[in-house]
Order: sequence, then structure tokens, then C-alpha cells
Amino acid sequence: MCLINFAFQQHETYPFILVGNRDEFYARPTQALHWWNNDGEPILAGKDLQEGGTWMGINKAGQFAALTNYRDLKNINPTAPSRGLLVKNWLGGDLSLADMHQLLKAQGKMYNGFNIIYGDVYQLYYYSNVNETLRQLYPGIYGLSNALLDTPWPKVENSKAAFRKSLSQKFNSDTIIDILSNATTAPDDQLPATGVTAEWEKKLSAMFITSENYGTRLTTFVLVDANGSVTYREKGFVPEHDITISYSLINGK
Repeated sequence: MCLINFAFQQHETYPFILVGNRDEFYARPTQALHWWNNDGEPILAGKDLQEGGTWMGINKAGQFAALTNYRDLKNINPTAPSRGLLVKNWLGGDLSLADMHQLLKAQGKMYNGFNIIYGDVYQLYYYSNVNETLRQLYPGIYGLSNALLDTPWPKVENSKAAFRKSLSQKFNSDTIIDILSNATTAPDDQLPATGVTAEWEKKLSAMFITSENYGTRLTTFVLVDANGSVTYREKGFVPEHDITISYSLINGK
């Protein structure tokens, strides 16, 4: 994912609400949202068919993870392992939270820059290997793109404000997904410097990115209510698809 807004234990009915855009090269082979076998553990996620990992997912025990790349083109190791394997490993269900904390601290520097959110509706954590920060998240509304958590890039601030406003009103998956459909780019004087050209910095400043070969391929909506009912929707744009899967964390169905 490249832009995520989420509310953790902030809404009286829904302890977890998330919307996120996945930005990627259009040619990268990907399988859409589905249940798949992750070393014996069924997980609900899209799948990166190039490296075998995923950018976001949840399992039947309620373990959740989402990952964004940290954009710093001056410090890219082309031989580093795929960051999507970190999400896959957590969703495999073999790691406790303490195990995952230790794995990230011990092995995080093997990967190119990343941010990961992981846990469940009771405990949620954030880790970045850029500054090696592990942080427990408390009730609130958060925004994450390709810098550190809540870095005030225009698209993070603008999407968080729209997300917060939607949560104060009657909402559904369409209204939340529409928040991240905004293709407006940021003013030049508010653009970050991440190592790409000025032209690309401008393109990447939009919530919804379009270009000839790279852009927002899908938007994901995740909703977990107080009874453990999960609604997971993936609206794909490249290729086009719209998949919604619902199940219960109580009985796994």
C-alpha cells in the first residue's frame, strides 16, 4: 500500500476501520483479493505473484498487517528480499506479537525501507526499519504513506481530514473508498524530496496516482465491528474488479 488511513478503537461501533490505496507498476503480476493458503494458515489478501508476498491482509484469528514502502531512492538495495514477505510471515499465525517485534528488530535492516502496521483489534503496532522505531498504537486516527507514520504530506493530511469527517457521519464502503479517489496533486512548494524527479514527485503527491505504467491499482476497505464481523472489500482499477468478502472472527465463516 502507498496511502493508508485507519481508525483504531476510535469508533463506538467499529474498533477497526481502514482504507488504503495500493500504488504499483501496472505490469507487476498480482492476484486479486481471495482466501489463500499461507503455509497451512488461510489468509485473506491479494497476492504479489512476482515475490509471493502481500501488501495487506487478515487471517481468521483476526491478525492484520499492512505495509508501505519508504520512498528513498538513494538507498535502494536491488538484492534485498521482498518486503511483502513480512506481512505474509505475520499472517501465517506462528508468531506472537513478541516474536514479530523481535523479528523486525533483528531482520528489519535486511529490507529496503518500509513501514508496517500489525496486530489485531485489541493491540496494534507500528514499526519502521528506517529509524528502527517500534510503537504501540493507541486509540486514534492515523495516516501513512511512503514516509513515517503521520508525516504531514499533503495527501496524508487531506485524506485523514476527509476520513475523519466521514466517520462522524453515516458511511459505507463506497463513501470511504471515494475519499482516496482524489487525483489532485499538491502545490509545488509542499512537495517532499524523496529522490525522484520533480515531475514524478508531483505525480506521486496525489492520493490517486495515474501515469502510463504506474499508479493506483486498487483501493482496499476493511471494517471490523465489535462482534468480530469483518468486511473486506477490494476495488481494483488495473485490472478492474470489485470483490467483497465478509466473515466472522468468532467462527471463521
